[in-house]
Amino acid sequence: MSTSSADHPILPPRRPRLSVDELIRAKNAKPIRSLADLEALSADVFESDEELEEFLAFTYAERRRDVA
Repeated sequence: MSTSSADHPILPPRRPRLSVDELIRAKNAKPIRSLADLEALSADVFESDEELEEFLAFTYAERRRDVA
């Protein structure tokens, strides 16, 4: 008896798992050393101050959600 392709889903090829240090080196990431560094990064990530505020509000709410 043969099996159909529906029984075996097609999966994307597995990527090698990298450590955090390997990912940092691959991205040439630098640590955030000051508020000015963080502010410069947020300009590249968020399109507006409102979008940043929305993200921060969501993040804070999610952190507090499991505390109770």
